[in-house]
Amino acid sequence: MCPFDLSASVERARRRLGSARPAARRKRRSDRGRSRLDSRVIDCVSRCAAGRERPRMTEMLRAIAECCAAHDLRSPSRATVYKLLPGLPGESYRVADLPAAVRSALYNLAPDSEVPARQVAFYCVNYGDLAAASFAAGLPWLAIYQALRMPGHRPKSRGLLEAAARARGI
Repeated sequence: MCPFDLSASVERARRRLGSARPAARRKRRSDRGRSRLDSRVIDCVSRCAAGRERPRMTEMLRAIAECCAAHDLRSPSRATVYKLLPGLPGESYRVADLPAAVRSALYNLAPDSEVPARQVAFYCVNYGDLAAASFAAGLPWLAIYQALRMPGHRPKSRGLLEAAARARGI
């Protein structure tokens, strides 16, 4: 027998290990990709993160803990709150209600559509003029935080958004 006989080697391995049963494999979770937190906890985190300026994390965690205690829920950890921030639902704007410079930056959207604030910030710095970028810099902190984590920024535009975030302490 040749020591490099692949078919014989595979047969020995099959006899030694047996065949894998389909039920023996680990099943995928039905809730994979979604948060397992209670929706009331996510709402509490959203309320605590709302506002123009970024709250200090210790104050935010304290407020979340108080809110969760009032509803008899387990408070999320600091790491969980940080993981929730990029995906939290924030403010949204109707395109028709925005200034003209911002509407022109949102070039491909209908006037009656609702746009999340993070998308407004992204479009304003990528496709808008100075007035649109200034509007984006004044958006709530969560919108800028989330816009920074979106893919597709042009290099100079990303620098503009980073500068606005740095100036506001985001």
